[in-house]
Amino acid sequence: MLPILKREVKNYIRNPLFWIGILIIAFMIFQNVSPYLNIHYLAEGETIVNEYPETFRDGDVCEGYVPTEEGLRRQLWEAQIRKDLISEFEMDDAEVQAVINRTREMDLMTACEYMKNYSFQGAYYVYANTAYRKGTREEINSHIAEKLENRTFSFYFSRKFADFAGLFMGFFATLFLSVLYMQDTRNHTYELLHTKPVSAGSYLLGKVGGGFAVCLIALSVLNLGFWILCSFWTKPQGFEVRFTDFLWATCLYILPNMLMIVSVYSLISLVLKSPLPAVPLLLLYIVYSNMGSRSAEGVYGYYGRPLAIMVRFPGNFFDTAPPPMALLNQSFLLLAALCILLLSMQIWKRRRIY
Repeated sequence: MLPILKREVKNYIRNPLFWIGILIIAFMIFQNVSPYLNIHYLAEGETIVNEYPETFRDGDVCEGYVPTEEGLRRQLWEAQIRKDLISEFEMDDAEVQAVINRTREMDLMTACEYMKNYSFQGAYYVYANTAYRKGTREEINSHIAEKLENRTFSFYFSRKFADFAGLFMGFFATLFLSVLYMQDTRNHTYELLHTKPVSAGSYLLGKVGGGFAVCLIALSVLNLGFWILCSFWTKPQGFEVRFTDFLWATCLYILPNMLMIVSVYSLISLVLKSPLPAVPLLLLYIVYSNMGSRSAEGVYGYYGRPLAIMVRFPGNFFDTAPPPMALLNQSFLLLAALCILLLSMQIWKRRRIY
């Protein structure tokens, strides 16, 4: 097993394309996480200037937004509903006030349903868009201090890192692991391997271990690089940055996905005697894993999918949270990968030539 594993790792790390791929991934991750490196306490007289609206459902602290208080959200919702009823539905002030007064007797969801009586279909989206508002210097600094009181800066940043690293590593693994079985599935080589006194377990564990180790090397380089970058960039603010936060997020939210990808390659390569058909299948698997859906309130977003091979954190920086059942899904991925590996061993044994 170990000789096979070492051979595969050496083949990859000696290939310049492997390191070029890691550099490309690092650049793409940096493009997506760089705004969060600019989060800082605002100095006296400093403001964040942009042309964004006063309230925005995806407004982030790096753009000058803070969470809107619950009571204020309802007021902002009523103000926008009033404005839309007058401008788009051409209702007069008296009619609008009557509608607003009626909705005040209801909870939010009931009020949103009630607005459909006036052909107003997007009432809940109006409310969702009030989630964040532009804050003052004091409010922004207070919000940052509150969020960092019990958590490190790297706790939040590592989740954003895992979000995009998991996405791009999925494509990286799909493309680079396609050659893992390429040589072994050629006709003469494939038949010759089945005459050798190497067990199915040793061969497949060596192959899967080699492919997984390659992903582990790439992720180790990325983790180390972004930990150094985050530590250096945020040092003037005194934010706490821990390398263990990066490792923890990677182990939980990325490594099970890499194991699943390499296991699928093993199964497809042995069944079809070629790894190439696995490429489009895994790309479709990635698309499935990255698809959004609608919540119970009808809001479109990313909530995770069963056996998805990526975990996204699309929320704002200080509100990042894994999708519901994400950890359970990652556990199922490990179990599924093990089952696929055992099935692959059985296929290998059946084709063994004694």
